[in-house]
Formats: sequence, structure tokens, C-alpha cells
Amino acid sequence: MPSYDRLSALLDPATTVLLTVECQQGVVGPDSALPELAKEARDSGALANVARLVAAAHESGVQVIHAIAERRPDGRGANHNARLFRAAERLPVQQLSGTEAVRVAAPIEVAEQDFVVRRLHGLSPIQGTDVDALLRNLGCRALIVTGVSANVAIPNAVFDAVNRGYVVVVPRDAIAGVPSDYTPAMISHTLALVATVATTDEVLGCFGRPRRVRPA
Repeated sequence: MPSYDRLSALLDPATTVLLTVECQQGVVGPDSALPELAKEARDSGALANVARLVAAAHESGVQVIHAIAERRPDGRGANHNARLFRAAERLPVQQLSGTEAVRVAAPIEVAEQDFVVRRLHGLSPIQGTDVDALLRNLGCRALIVTGVSANVAIPNAVFDAVNRGYVVVVPRDAIAGVPSDYTPAMISHTLALVATVATTDEVLGCFGRPRRVRPA
């Protein structure tokens, strides 16, 4: 685990952004298209920890971006070049634009100052979306990556952010994947090589510092 001083130096609220990945009703909600993943996100405490981080970010002035994966009802523009995409087309719950499935899931609260970035293609919440431009315009230096899944979208987000020059922090208890023992293995053998791995409580401790004004 990083020392408090080191983590605190990374997570200046004025230059830190919290990213939630696919924490939407149709993925982690009670009527999820992926019930095993939804159950793991809830039973492990990951979803609750994402909600804690979002609430603390709102209090401390850390910018929050919610990355949502969705598709048009006609499927136009969606990928078809991998088994994952083809399987998603057959799921009983579809992540269709404008439906309840693509709303941010409870207990996470979306504040007026949050950004909600929606993508219609690909595997990454950063590549090919507005996220990178928003981060640069916000003066982001450190990106906290949370949400699901540790199998696909989370490592995509971490690698894309690192490749773009951001420092990435991953709260190990605020991400989830399936099966349950895969997430710690992914963290230890992959994410820890490129990101700073901490706990939700350690990140929250850094959020508790006096608030600084974020540049307009």
C-alpha cells in the first residue's frame, strides 16, 4: 500500500478526477444483464465503496465523471468484432440509450456538477470518448478509476489513462469482476504495475484535506 504522504501528494482535489465505469442499472443494478457481475459488485462492497467515494468527491470538490456504455435500439455504430459484443446483443437486458438500464445505479448519487459520458462503441470509457478532452480541460493530473469490470473495462481505462500521461489510482475495493478471485489477481499482476493501488478508506483520507478552488 502507498504511504499516506505519497497518496496525499498524488490526490490534490484540484487536479484529481474520480471516474466511475459502467456503474449503471443494466450492469450493476437489480435487473442487470450480467447478474453474476452485479451480485459480485454488491456483495463485495465495491458498489457501496464507489458511492462513498462519489459522495466524498462531491464534498471535497473532486470532479466526478460517470462513464456509461450504451447502444442505439437499431445497433448502428456498435462493434461486432468480438465475442463479447455478439453475446451482449443476445442478453435479455439491453443497455439502450434513454432507458433505465443506462442510468447510474443506486446507491451512487449524480450531482449537478458531475459529467456523464456515454459511449456507443468499443471497450474503453476513455478511448474514442469525451473523457480525455474533459480531463485535460479540467487540469486533471490524477485519475481515480472505479467500477466494473475488472475483466475488461477497468484495465482498458487504466491503460488508456496511463498511455495519455495521467497518474492512475485504483481503489482495490471499489472495482469488481468475475469470478471473485479474478479481481485481486488482476490488481496484483497487472494493474499494480502501472497504477497506484490503494483502498477506499485511504483515498477518502486524502479527500478530507481542506478544499482548494478548482480552476475554471
